[in-house]
Amino acid sequence: MSATAQISADTLTIATIKGLAIDAIQAANSGHPGMPLGMADAAYVLWQDFLRFDPSAPHWPDRDRFVLSAGHGSMLQYALLHLYGYDVSLDDLKQFRQLNSKTPGHPEFGHTVGIETTTGPLGQGIANAVGMALAEERLRAEFGAEHVDHWTYAIAGDGCMMEGVASEASSLAGHLGLGRLIVLYDSNHITIDGRTELTFTEDVAGRYAAYHWQVLHAEGNDLAAVREALKAAKAESTKPTLIICNTVIGRGSPKLAGSHKAHGAPFGPDEVAATKTHIGLNPAAFFAVDAAVYAHTRGNNAARKSMRETWEQHAQGEKGQALLKRLNPDLPALTAQVAWPQQEVGGMLSTRKGGEKVMAAIGAVVPQLLGGSADLGHSTFTEITGGGHVQNGNWLGRNIHWGVREHAMGSICNGLAAHGGHIPVGSTFLVFHDYMRPANRLAALMGLQVVTVYTHDSIFVGEDGPTHQPIETIMAMRLIPNTVVLRPADLAETAGAWRVALLRGKAPTILALTRQNLPELPREAALGDAVTAVERGGYVLRHETAALQLVILATGSEVHLALAAQEQLETEGVGVRVVSLPSLELFEAQTLAYRKSVLPAGTARLSVEAGTTRGWERYVGLEGVSIGIDTFGASAPDKVLAKHFGFTTENVLAKARALLA
Repeated sequence: MSATAQISADTLTIATIKGLAIDAIQAANSGHPGMPLGMADAAYVLWQDFLRFDPSAPHWPDRDRFVLSAGHGSMLQYALLHLYGYDVSLDDLKQFRQLNSKTPGHPEFGHTVGIETTTGPLGQGIANAVGMALAEERLRAEFGAEHVDHWTYAIAGDGCMMEGVASEASSLAGHLGLGRLIVLYDSNHITIDGRTELTFTEDVAGRYAAYHWQVLHAEGNDLAAVREALKAAKAESTKPTLIICNTVIGRGSPKLAGSHKAHGAPFGPDEVAATKTHIGLNPAAFFAVDAAVYAHTRGNNAARKSMRETWEQHAQGEKGQALLKRLNPDLPALTAQVAWPQQEVGGMLSTRKGGEKVMAAIGAVVPQLLGGSADLGHSTFTEITGGGHVQNGNWLGRNIHWGVREHAMGSICNGLAAHGGHIPVGSTFLVFHDYMRPANRLAALMGLQVVTVYTHDSIFVGEDGPTHQPIETIMAMRLIPNTVVLRPADLAETAGAWRVALLRGKAPTILALTRQNLPELPREAALGDAVTAVERGGYVLRHETAALQLVILATGSEVHLALAAQEQLETEGVGVRVVSLPSLELFEAQTLAYRKSVLPAGTARLSVEAGTTRGWERYVGLEGVSIGIDTFGASAPDKVLAKHFGFTTENVLAKARALLA
């Protein structure tokens, strides 16, 4: 192709990307046209000349990862996916933002082919990209560049740069020296409310240089400048790169270019027509793609396929097969090999320390497991013993020092899981779930196997006081769809909780573990394996010995109170059943017959959990009683708090007797 023809192909393709974006947004009467128009040039250069992919095998392991952190500009990505031959048709573009379409308002992982992560909440995509780049570095170090040789690219906007999660993640990326991470910053100086000067006047380049990133500049609509910047970025192997692309939001629109009005609303029919005319398209044609554009964008697909097939031939060797096994593990088979730790009945151990024992056992047979904590390794005990730590140049460590970066930890874990080859663990105190909730929620939305371990799970944190004592947190986490929350009562249930986390596969699991020591529970022989009992979510820990009058339901540390109360009431001739409910979600997933067998109808019920009572009425009914805490905690030793807030055997007995009366 001649230089003149190449310029024509570039120009026509970029105009087509813009035309598809504004047509889809206008048809939906909803969307964000400004970003696709402003970044179409830079995104085109990336996809045409640098991004390594094969549309016929979109899940090829060694593909480059592309993350649209500025997810509101989703039509830019959908247009690119269509033009380059992914399974996103023109009809799909016409269904933009419509029910059950492949083109929802923001990119959704697992929903649309070619989407590597769900974006929309700004800054999350940058953090996810950091996780993907970290995953690549670790696998590359273990399996070699002949099998793992891809890059992670992201497009981010001004809003991403303002979000704290992006700052946390970028700081860690610079510290680790993730040199195969490249972020193109769509610097158009516009947000919804107007010019960024209203709120955002910092030196972004200086900030990222201080993070130990390479910082480059390019005019976003200068194709040659963007190409040179991307080449320079790929030449730097020791630092991640930020390419600041100076752009104009809505570029090509005669009336709205450069205005915040171009950000988040359709242009309207007249301005759509005027924009098309201005950029060289037929204003009367909608969703139009010239055959020359398809020939240009898909012309290299045969070479892309050949490159992928060559990689697959290399992967036939021993190391390549080991990599594929790492990326696609047989988790049931691996789980069956775990030597679950045990201790004698009555043995004292906090569930956080029990979790450490379990992680060591899992880590010995599940190489995907990657431990770590937000600067709390000596408190959460979520490091794989003897596994070492990931650092710049030491990618094979089994643990990560996340630092005091809860926001980024959760989001980077999502990126690690989305990339594949890793089952990441993030941990902190339960009360700091509020910092991590966006990441936990997105992991659930995407169906990612991320394990979050929250310790110090109640007011029994003690002297640290109400700022560190979660009250509503566990019940709030239970509200997130596609999430299983487990609050185990001893080592056996902790092992069972981890077994659930492994076998759930593509879904997140949250564990809430105690700071204080708890005795190992006695269990009836008929129960069977205590570890596997947890997968049912709730089970009868101890049956009644007289005619059943009362069921006491409890989770975590409060199960021990329930057992103590049962022992006393049984001496008084009262038939009491103790039910351990480590996971309400798993229990609700059981058959109605099983649930009725555990919680017979027509029997008085009492629940005990060191958290809010709201939500427990589902299990105890309107006439039942819930012992919990619906205020903030206080600063005092844990035993003093237990007495003050009624988490004692005496109070459970008093409430039970009053209920039975």
